[in-house]
Amino acid sequence: MARVLVTRRLPDGGTDPLTAAGHEIVTTDDDAPLTHEQLCTAVAEVDAVVCLLTDRIDDAVITAGVPHLKVVANVAVGYDNVDVSAAAAAGVAVCNTPGVLDETTADLAFLLILTASRLSSTAEHDLRTGAWHGWGINQYLGRDVHGATLGVVGYGRIGAAVARRAEGFGMHVLHHTRNDTGAPGWVADLDALLAESDVVSLHVPLKDETRHLIDARRLQLMKPTAVLVNTARGPVVDEEALAIALEGGEIFAAGIDVYEREPEVHPRLLTAPRTVLLPHIGSASQQTRTRMAQLACEGAVAVLNGERPPNLVTP
Repeated sequence: MARVLVTRRLPDGGTDPLTAAGHEIVTTDDDAPLTHEQLCTAVAEVDAVVCLLTDRIDDAVITAGVPHLKVVANVAVGYDNVDVSAAAAAGVAVCNTPGVLDETTADLAFLLILTASRLSSTAEHDLRTGAWHGWGINQYLGRDVHGATLGVVGYGRIGAAVARRAEGFGMHVLHHTRNDTGAPGWVADLDALLAESDVVSLHVPLKDETRHLIDARRLQLMKPTAVLVNTARGPVVDEEALAIALEGGEIFAAGIDVYEREPEVHPRLLTAPRTVLLPHIGSASQQTRTRMAQLACEGAVAVLNGERPPNLVTP
């Protein structure tokens, strides 16, 4: 029997694979986030960690777990919160949860496309606060989604799922990746895709080369009628530059689910016009979050059994 640190309370049924395997689950009593110091202390006494994207599993945390720590299982697709290089050097496996949240996140991305394009969030706010005084022909004039060109930046499982939804809405779909996908609509140059698209949806992982991928210069390349949607990682977009672009009418609207310094949101973005801001709920359905937790736990169980899990990140 191994001891497994589960850093936060998971959805009901999420830790079932650990329980079924007979492992001891170590948790906090109050479900409060662990500080970095507390993580280091806790990891020193366990064989595995099941963590969330809000947990910073850096070199110090991994070193604190040596030699007992065998695996870090991240309940997320992205794993930029884990120092994968340090884990690999220490012989600690890292797992993530790919595949199970693709469709749910794509649903949310398309919700943002529709809501931002049609200004429905602004319209609802006005109705609820009594600022709407009756129908007018020039009120809340958004942009049509049908017939528009969608530019998908990053064409993995989630990006491709968004593209499928867009085709159902009669959109013309383009996509950009560093390497030719061989699929129709591939655009080699990101700048060219931004200039041509009516809606841009971001689906790239957070790496050094994607940090502030969408900056002031690239925002200026977009149409003044364009909509930007980000359900990837917050630092992919320069939030201040985005707020300035919205204030100046350089782009029409934005739908954002992730932020540079979560849970903090740039104050200028909070007050920018024509924005739809959600609190990182891309994968937030009961079924999907439960399955994500189970997949991470299954990965931990596999490593503890000396097996190679299909969701292994490290070599």
